[in-house]
Formats: sequence, C-alpha cells, structure tokens
Amino acid sequence: MKALITGITGQDGSYLAELLLEKGYEVIGMVRRASTESFERINHIKNKITFAQADLLDQLSIYRIIENHHPDEIYNLAAQSFVPTSWNQPVLTGEFNALGVTKVLEAIRQVDRKIKFYQASSSEMFGKVQEVPQNEKTSFYPRSPYGVTKVYGHWITVNYRESYELHASSGILFNHESPRRGLEFVTRKITDGVARIKYGLADKLALGNLDAKRDWGFAGDYVKAMWLMLQLDKPQDFVIATGETHSVEDFVRMAFEHVDLDFKDYVTIDPRFVRPAEVDMLLGDPSLAKNVLKWEPSVSFEGLVKMMVDADLEKLAPKE
Repeated sequence: MKALITGITGQDGSYLAELLLEKGYEVIGMVRRASTESFERINHIKNKITFAQADLLDQLSIYRIIENHHPDEIYNLAAQSFVPTSWNQPVLTGEFNALGVTKVLEAIRQVDRKIKFYQASSSEMFGKVQEVPQNEKTSFYPRSPYGVTKVYGHWITVNYRESYELHASSGILFNHESPRRGLEFVTRKITDGVARIKYGLADKLALGNLDAKRDWGFAGDYVKAMWLMLQLDKPQDFVIATGETHSVEDFVRMAFEHVDLDFKDYVTIDPRFVRPAEVDMLLGDPSLAKNVLKWEPSVSFEGLVKMMVDADLEKLAPKE
C-alpha cells in the first residue's frame, strides 16, 4: 500500500507516518518548497519517507504528485491550523483549508477515482455549540475564520463523495495534543511554561481564557482513527473524541501540580490571548467511532498532561 500525506511535518502527520510505516506502507510526504525546511518531528523516520514537493495553493502541483506517485490513500492534514492566525490571515486560511481541499479532491477525480481520501475536519466547526455533546449530526456554527474554512472543507468532501462516488471521509477530530504540538497552541504553551518556571528560566505564564472547555486526547491515538476510516468498505464521517471535557484551568492546574507548584502563583491573564469570538465548550460523542471503527483512546487526560510536561522538562533540562 502507498499513502500520500499532506502536512507530514506537522504533529498529526508525524504520528500518522509512523503508524503507516509500521503497517508496511510506502509513505509519500508532500512538502512545500521553503527557504527553511523543518523536519524536526519526523527526523527519526526521514530516511524511510519519499518526499515530493507540491503546494495546496497550486492545483497543477497536486495533480502531478498524484499522477507521479499513484497513492492508494491520501490523508489531507495540511492546513493553516492555528485559530488566532485565522483572524489575522483569513483569506490565506481559506485558500489552504477550503480551496486546498477542493484542489486535492478535483485532482483525485481527474487522475484516479479509486484513491481513498481522508479530510481532517475539526471540532471548531461546531463553535457555538447547538447541542452537548456534539456528534456527526450536530449542526455547525463556526466562530472563527478557521472554523468556517473547515466547514467548507468538510462539505466539499461530502459533495465529491456523493457526486463522484469517491471513497472520501472526514474525521471531525476534537482537540488532540502531544509533546510534538506546536508552541503556539495553548496546551504546549502551558507545558513548556511549566518546565521553564520549574527550572527558573521564567517566572510567569501569560494565558487567555481559562474557562474555555475542550475535549482533549492524544494525537497518537487519533491518527489510528484516520487509518481505520479508510479501511471501511464505504466512506463515512466520524467524530473522534474522548467524550470528556476539561477547562483550560484544569489543564493548567494539573500541569503545575505535576511539578509540585501552584498555578495561581505564576499564571497571569493577558487580554491579547482572548479570541474575538470564543468557543466556550466542546465535548465530542465518539460512540459511532467506537461502534463502527472499534476505536478507543488509550491515553487519559491526566496521562496526556503528564506526558507533555515530562517531555518539556526533558527538553529544557540543564545540560551537565
């Protein structure tokens, strides 16, 4: 089997590449031409991956990469994935997250309709939630340019599936974290901050809304669900979540407690980090994924927080 992963250098792309290599896949990683290339998350498997240059903004490059490599499966994980940036660069976010999905689907339609396609949808599509918990039938009400673009990507995938009989599925993934999470995301900002404070490298951690609630899981678990979706005979969309919700404050408290500190002594609230339109509460119902895919998360919320804090403690530990 041969798989093409867009966004292979990201958190999810790195875990998915590991999983597929373990399953004996040939893995093609789509990378953008950049003056500085960051392969930090996949350095340990870099020599096992075939890299090919293409860009979601360039239809012809996507067409060529599919035509040249003829993958059996395509996992579209590339995106402008940071919500605050989507407010500053809404048009670019739309180009990548909405039109980029269309370009990949259109290339599949033209080159080989037997290719199975996975689209990375997001719980941010639910935004101002219309029901709790959220499942595959819950109405979308996105609260950021990022969320809006992900709704477009989701529905264009449904449209191509139904119009051209493609094996195209969307995973509506709730927040999933790991030690490989980017430092701009609040969870990693917290665990990195905790490690810095513990080692005396910082004395404060500035955050935004501590009351926001999220359904947090481990990225390594969630990529297994992506793969399982493309093994089904018929394509289908799934909510991938833990079914538990915790506040940002819960995450902060647990992270500081893990190093025997009280977060109230170190955390400050900075209005700059509060979103123009907040998503207050996300809680996913993974029942369908558990029943159909036989998927279960293996890492608990507490286990995830400790894993991330320990990884940052190790990364920042004073050198002997």
